[in-house]
Amino acid sequence: MARDLRALFGSNERVGADEAFTNRESQWRTVTDALAEHLALAGDPDFDVQDLEAPRRNVLVFHGVGGIGKTTLSRKLEAALAASEDRPAQWGEPTWPAAPRLLPVRIDLARSAGTDFERLVLALRAALAGLDRPLPAFDLALGRYWEHNHPGEPLEDYLRRAGLVGRAGRALPGQLQAALGEAAQQLGLPGAIGSAVGQVTTAAVRAVRERRAAARALAGCPRLADLLEAEPDLEALSYYPHLLAYEIDRLPAKKAVVPIVLLDTFEDTGDRTNRDLERLVQRVVWLMPNALFVVTGRSRLQWADPALQGQLDFTGPAAWPQLAAHIPTARADQAAADPAGSAAPNSPAGTAVSRQILIGDFSPEDCEDYLTRRLTTDGQPLIDDQLRQIITARSHGLPLYLDLAVLRFLEIRRTRTPEPTDFEHDFPALLARTLQDLTPDERHVLRAASLLDAFDVPLATAAAGLDRQAAALRLTERPFVREHEAALWPYHLHAVVRSTIRRADDHTDDRWSLEDWQHAAARALDALGGRWTAERDTGGRALLTGCLRQGLVLARDHRLGLGWLADAAWSYISDSVWEPIAPPAPAADPGQSTGYGLASTAVLQTPADALVEALRTLAARQREHRTHTADRLTRVIDSRLLPADLTDLALYYRAKAHRDLGRADASRQGMRQVAAGTTRLAPAARRGLAHLARLDGDFPTALAAAQNLGWAGRQHRVLGDLWWVHAEMDQAAAAYEAARTDAEHHGVAGEAATSQAQLAFVRAFTDPQAADDDLHLAEQLLAGLDLRATTLTTRIAALVRDAGTPGDTLPERADVLGAEVRASGVRAAEAALALAICFHHAVLDDPDNQSALAIAIRDLDHLTRGRDYAYYTDIAAFMAGQELQFPSPARWYDGPDQVRDRWRALVTARRTHLRL
Repeated sequence: MARDLRALFGSNERVGADEAFTNRESQWRTVTDALAEHLALAGDPDFDVQDLEAPRRNVLVFHGVGGIGKTTLSRKLEAALAASEDRPAQWGEPTWPAAPRLLPVRIDLARSAGTDFERLVLALRAALAGLDRPLPAFDLALGRYWEHNHPGEPLEDYLRRAGLVGRAGRALPGQLQAALGEAAQQLGLPGAIGSAVGQVTTAAVRAVRERRAAARALAGCPRLADLLEAEPDLEALSYYPHLLAYEIDRLPAKKAVVPIVLLDTFEDTGDRTNRDLERLVQRVVWLMPNALFVVTGRSRLQWADPALQGQLDFTGPAAWPQLAAHIPTARADQAAADPAGSAAPNSPAGTAVSRQILIGDFSPEDCEDYLTRRLTTDGQPLIDDQLRQIITARSHGLPLYLDLAVLRFLEIRRTRTPEPTDFEHDFPALLARTLQDLTPDERHVLRAASLLDAFDVPLATAAAGLDRQAAALRLTERPFVREHEAALWPYHLHAVVRSTIRRADDHTDDRWSLEDWQHAAARALDALGGRWTAERDTGGRALLTGCLRQGLVLARDHRLGLGWLADAAWSYISDSVWEPIAPPAPAADPGQSTGYGLASTAVLQTPADALVEALRTLAARQREHRTHTADRLTRVIDSRLLPADLTDLALYYRAKAHRDLGRADASRQGMRQVAAGTTRLAPAARRGLAHLARLDGDFPTALAAAQNLGWAGRQHRVLGDLWWVHAEMDQAAAAYEAARTDAEHHGVAGEAATSQAQLAFVRAFTDPQAADDDLHLAEQLLAGLDLRATTLTTRIAALVRDAGTPGDTLPERADVLGAEVRASGVRAAEAALALAICFHHAVLDDPDNQSALAIAIRDLDHLTRGRDYAYYTDIAAFMAGQELQFPSPARWYDGPDQVRDRWRALVTARRTHLRL
């Protein structure tokens, strides 16, 4: 375990400061799988190291954001492959055979390391110097190159400056000289001439061309002569690894090795317009198919992209089948070739295997382990448990964030004890690391994209205000941009990267001003509105909710006008689906004061604040008591921030909440106010007044009002509500069916589910078997919807369906359901449940059950006396065949006697059905 000198010198105390390595078991398994496949491929009798046309499967790529731990992983892999004692215990024992021996070679390509292509080739050869034998074909070519390009410079001096002077490195010059002397001896050259590289190579070329037996060590490599005749420049050097692969392939069994070349910081090989070094490195990988290359860098390798033909020598999915999974055309071709996805993971012929692995974030457990072991004193963690939890939560699993938090801990600890609030902090250093290798346009798009939870290329481009998509396309390939192919907008930023860009102090040269952020937010909001407007007829509910979720955040956090959001809010409401739509309380943006909005005060200050609160309340009412709904909507109404039509929206749903709570007068007042206007909810408010008349038992008034409601007022459902309380179950069922058909015709999913639930409820009184089917359909229609009251209706319907069943646990089921109903604050459901219990006991109708029936009717009477649904007690008495001592003031259509007869007939029919 390496020492962390920064942390070690960050305190006067003797603090244990180790660079803790955490987990990465999945990456290790990927390496072992790739190694097993490589060993099997290279050990196949048909494998030919000189085959320059076969696809290459000798590359494994780990890519990820800066600070995710790629370099640490690369170093740990090198150590673990070299010696079992350096392998983390959780990685387990190796699965590969003891022979041939693995030879890990790690090469850091970072600019700071100063690695050029010449040094890379020498590093490969120096690693093989430990074999204590020359590699004649390669060494002869390398000696010629060195003499031509470094005249008078000893190779020993260069290796020393390049840091390649380990035991094996020190042996390299001698091996090159030995290869030269051996070749001269085999070719019969005089001693003096044999020391001149040029003379030896000229003789070697002639011998190879003439296939002399004396040059048997060289003649097996047919391309050697061409390489020795070529100008010994950097281009020629890039082809010499073919000779190295040839020499490795012909090693005797006792000396056989399999090179594992770990190329770290690959992003520093160049950029999209300068791939010169990458082209040379790729050539090495292609020409050494018997070596496994493990590449670590910020981005995927693009070698399988056919568009790079001409920039690189070997391109396309046919050349690099295991590097092509991210290319859409390659994915489509693979799906067509293997629609079931059945290609075996290690099948050489398949392209199903992806060897480009995104290094994921640490799990919370890994973060805890890292912070526990990173700083210690007397064997105990220096960072306490509470701070570790806070740092873990804010890190989103990014190791760089953990590292920066450790340094911040030590910095604060110099003067005082660190506190939890000290780590409510975003690190500018993380921002600098993220931006350092992006082009100016990519930085611009990245900042714009940070305003969005998710995006696609057109949306990010529009938010950035660019007229070209090139920068956004490049950005989507960066490792801090995550992809979810099936999502509406497939891309999103790594959480901690996004929060850092939005909130950390930005000291970069091209940082945005507050006006820049504001303009970008306005562009993003306009782009979302344009998308919804253009595709509203085809995009469906997903597009609506996606645009609303992101648009509401932008409008609220940046104090933008409502614009298209008002129209979209009405579309959201019209479907009666009620999935959560409103964002959480806002966080402060760069440079903005936190003294506004929901983050710092309960006061609503902008129309966007009010609309967010209204929509959040409407969705939350499916999960909370109606008193909260009424109070929160009152807050919205009292803010006077919404335009008239949206104010009516809040008034209407507050009136519905009042009705559900039994506040009939307050509900009636709100409904009348909305019904008197001309907004979109006026028909619904007129329906609400009809409902209130029904709740009072004024059935003739309710019926008269229902006749003129039409579809907008949900006329069929209102009529069904009136028919069933009169025990006209067939008429009620027909009305609910018509209501469901209308809702399906208009594409209003929530209304269709509600009507079907009511249909199941009335059928449960008359035909339990048909009710089963109706309940099943209601459950299907409710799937994906958040309709609490309707869901309660289906559960009450199930109790009615089972009423009177001997031995049934209906009372116990009703008790459980009753707790949920009371928690909802929906009086309609509470009264309907009490009525269902009365029906159950009325059907049983035996002496032992009389007391239970009396208690059920008494409870229903206490629930409704002097309030809404008072006539439910009348209905319960009708079911039981009892005379009414204190009848409600209900005005029945055809008088109480006929209603009594119909309800009693339902009870008798159920007893006959159950043979009681």
